[in-house]
Amino acid sequence: MNILFIGDVVGQMGCDHVRKVLPSLKKLYNIDMVIANGENSAQGNGISPDSADFLMASGVDVITTGNHAFRRKQMDEIYRSSDFIIRPHNYGSECVGKGICIYDFGSYSVAIINMMGTLYLQNLDNPFNAIDEVLEKIETKNIIVDFHAEATSEKKAMGYYLAGRVSAVIGTHTHVQTADEEIIDDFTGYITDVGMTGPKESVLGVDKDIIISRFKTNYPYRFDYAQSSCIMNATLIEIDEKLGKCNKITRINIE
Repeated sequence: MNILFIGDVVGQMGCDHVRKVLPSLKKLYNIDMVIANGENSAQGNGISPDSADFLMASGVDVITTGNHAFRRKQMDEIYRSSDFIIRPHNYGSECVGKGICIYDFGSYSVAIINMMGTLYLQNLDNPFNAIDEVLEKIETKNIIVDFHAEATSEKKAMGYYLAGRVSAVIGTHTHVQTADEEIIDDFTGYITDVGMTGPKESVLGVDKDIIISRFKTNYPYRFDYAQSSCIMNATLIEIDEKLGKCNKITRINIE
């Protein structure tokens, strides 16, 4: 099976770009499932019911999130009611929503696990211990992990930790696509960061002049999204659904 994982979608421009290019990508690569990190998909910040609905209506099957998952209170009910919009599992059981999605294809299923790193981010449950507990309960061999983390060291460590136990570990959060895609131990697809879907001429999606001014002056400027042509960073994961093994992982960049 072929799974397309779309990097952090930024604002309405990123959402529009997903809608523009996803149909042709699905045909070109014979995509069976689309996962997108949508934690920045709302205009302004975070994810909103409207941006989540827009991505799902554009052909995304499962939306993962991260440290901006709860920026907007109106998302609480969406997390409660949806099986396909998830938040990092290691927020803990007291937090609204789910961190795991089981997507059923009939003859087989795929588990999508959303987990967040703790180095330089929030002090959540330890992601290494938390994912051990999750994997004990999952029956399918086809497992995709969105590891939303800041530190490349934490992401790389998680890739090695889960080698042979999951189909792929896909890093998100830093909005810059890394060139280190590989298959670890001839089983687990890995990339440190899948990248971003949004304005190309920007700093992580934000107007470049604003960010440059902030670095020069330390003044807390309001962040506004850049207005430029868009790029989609994504990763194509080819999996043997009978074994849960990643046969190929490919970076995609499309304007």
